[in-house]
Amino acid sequence: MAEPVRRKKNIEEGGNGVHVRGDGLGTGPVGSSDGYKGKGSGGGSNGGGPKRSGGISPLSIVVVLVILLLGGGGGLSSLFGDSPETTDTGSYTQTTTTGNVATTTDTTTQQTTDNAYSNTTQSSTASSSSQMGSLLGSLLGGGTGYYGSASSAWAEEPNTGVLNKEVIDGARAKRTVIKGDGSDVTTIMVYMCGTDLESRSAMATKDLQEMMAADLSDQINIIVYTGGCKNWQNNVISSSVNQIYKVEKGGLRVLNDNAGQKPMTDPDNLASFIKWTADKYPADRYDLIFWDHGGGSVSGYGYDEKNAQSGSMGLSGINRALKGGGVTFDFIGFDACLMATVETALMTASYGDYLIASEETEPGVGWYYTDWLNAYSANPSMDTLEIGKNIIDGFTKTCESTCRGQKTTLSLIDLAELEKTVPDELKGFAQSTSDLVSDKNYKTVANARAQTREFAASTKIDQVDLVHLAYNMGTDEGKELADAIKGCVKYNRTSQGMTNAYGLSMYFPYRKSSKVDSMVSTSEAIGMDESYSECIQKVASMQVAGQMAAGGTQTPAGSLFGELSGSSSSASGDALMQLFTTMLSGSYSGISGLDASNTQFFGKGLDPQDMADYVSANQFDENALMFVKNDEDGDVIQMSADQWDLVQDLEVNIFYDDGTRYVDLGLDNSYDIDADGNPVAPSDRTWLYIDDQIVSYYHIDTQGDSDNYAIMGRVPVMLNDQRADLILIFDSENEDGYVAGVTYDYVNGETDTVAKNLTELSEGDKLEYICDCYAYDKTYTDTYFLGDPVIVEGSMEDMHISNRSVGDGEILVSFKFTDIYGQEHWSQSLKY
Repeated sequence: MAEPVRRKKNIEEGGNGVHVRGDGLGTGPVGSSDGYKGKGSGGGSNGGGPKRSGGISPLSIVVVLVILLLGGGGGLSSLFGDSPETTDTGSYTQTTTTGNVATTTDTTTQQTTDNAYSNTTQSSTASSSSQMGSLLGSLLGGGTGYYGSASSAWAEEPNTGVLNKEVIDGARAKRTVIKGDGSDVTTIMVYMCGTDLESRSAMATKDLQEMMAADLSDQINIIVYTGGCKNWQNNVISSSVNQIYKVEKGGLRVLNDNAGQKPMTDPDNLASFIKWTADKYPADRYDLIFWDHGGGSVSGYGYDEKNAQSGSMGLSGINRALKGGGVTFDFIGFDACLMATVETALMTASYGDYLIASEETEPGVGWYYTDWLNAYSANPSMDTLEIGKNIIDGFTKTCESTCRGQKTTLSLIDLAELEKTVPDELKGFAQSTSDLVSDKNYKTVANARAQTREFAASTKIDQVDLVHLAYNMGTDEGKELADAIKGCVKYNRTSQGMTNAYGLSMYFPYRKSSKVDSMVSTSEAIGMDESYSECIQKVASMQVAGQMAAGGTQTPAGSLFGELSGSSSSASGDALMQLFTTMLSGSYSGISGLDASNTQFFGKGLDPQDMADYVSANQFDENALMFVKNDEDGDVIQMSADQWDLVQDLEVNIFYDDGTRYVDLGLDNSYDIDADGNPVAPSDRTWLYIDDQIVSYYHIDTQGDSDNYAIMGRVPVMLNDQRADLILIFDSENEDGYVAGVTYDYVNGETDTVAKNLTELSEGDKLEYICDCYAYDKTYTDTYFLGDPVIVEGSMEDMHISNRSVGDGEILVSFKFTDIYGQEHWSQSLKY
């Protein structure tokens, strides 16, 4: 069996052990928005830790029924304030023109006991150790979650770094006609919602500096609409009203100093800006850049921190805005996270010739504007493919040099070709995938999804690379769709070790079925074929059915401590049929995030008896999650081949007894396997430290293979009194790991979109490490501080990661298994 990729432990002597301090960060009840419970250091919004519950929660009649039925860059200090390392290269002129961009308001809304173990191997677990080893090796070598969010290498030939200028026959002509003699005039519209990216980290200001640093041609108009930020980090842009500026060489010129206070996520506001700009600055070529947070196909674009209640601008809202703007664009770009989706592309195809966007979360530096604007200014008739290539090359080069270890993707999609080839191929793929589910091959679909490159995995937005998913499905229709997508992606680049990111992703449910109804509504609003909706409804129905059969996703706290629920694979189809009938009547208690308002998808297109029979025959048996003593290797989990075949994810969970409570130290992907491929409980009593402080650590995902890999994890912190996560990377060149950056966390549901990662910590920043804690009755108590505050000295490169002793207290060790339905199961726990 091939050696699985996992985090290497660089065990060092010493260690201060666990020291919990403070009165806790939040005391609200479970599931409330008060404090950090359910969204905090361990679980909830980030998805890195267990789903929490404050003790054994009283479940609804549905879960009771289950029990009864189943038995069991720099610049311009004068303009943007002090910046001693730079000089002012131009003047600033203020000229007010008339016109108000915002016209109407139509806001969109958005939407976590030890048991004695047996020394006797159960007969059902030892029948085929070599087969189990092979299955576990396959699990650990790839798949989403534990050992990677993708298989170990590219599924097919990578399409990175090669500009594809071929255009298929039958694709519509480009709407933008380039003169080609250098006389083209271009107007670039930048819709810049500064939000907390600017107020916390001056990200928008830095990108404006990059624009102003370019040697701009008189034939290039850059018009920027600003707003959505409580505190712009410069001495020009207003924090109280929206404004419009023209970027000029070395400065900004105000065009409208008061464009109102409408939410930046209001589609009518964007439409008005587009119309106003096209009227004031007519051009041969128009480009549109969205600047802010991005949430992909479900959440869309934007978080206005001044108007948070307005939510994001979903794809249907963007569609309305682009239609209302009345302009067709040479390219539409998203300097925002996660917007390179096939849903986005199909929607924007009506308004643009090309789409430039990222499949993954963007590093905080975002696009690098100076170089591509210089090149464009030197040749205003530059081919759009070359412009897109320059944008992508500049972005990935800058991220490589300043954002070590952070994931980077950016792609250029020909929307005219996509419009011609993808809809029919996507329809065929969706129909064939639906047929697999209907024909009782759900496991095939679930495994394909689990083995596919996933983006922003810790946020559970359920976006995966479409080419990789299509290949993994193993159908003719999948291959045809993959080939069509690769043909449309004209240029694509990723960071080193970022495999199976071919340029376009797609929403495909697995982690959070509560968004399915919303995605169905969106797909209908933007004109996608109904086969797509039918497919995701069937897949999500099977996921929820499997979760309900196992007792629901609201895990009783005792399960985290090895109190096995006894859920087994012996439930009859008839018993499950009764349960699903109850669910179809609208009772979904026990499934996190589901209620009568977002469960219209359940059972659509599926026969309830077929669902019940399938789940009954493919149900994970928690009774198998008992440790077996192996004299040579230690304590191992042994299961039958059939049971391993239902596992898609595996992590180790550690709790520490500090004498007053249990401290959750997180989930790791570092443990051994024995000669037969069985996972071995780690008994070395060490855990991860940053410098001299033990921390809670949560594995996110793994990329690459044993020769070239990158493992990403997060450490929950308070950064300058705001909730955040340190990003840790362990890769083939840095096995001991390093701190790659930090990202802010939205613990109170401020937005469903995803922020760019803050690139680095600054000297003088205050770091406080945090952890979830549980009482001895195994009920959640609060989130507390670990150790004393740390003041950052030097750079992130000076922060030292190691594994050291957790201290003298007892630890509880268990494994967390995730099955084909996305249901989480904790093994029996062991005391060391």
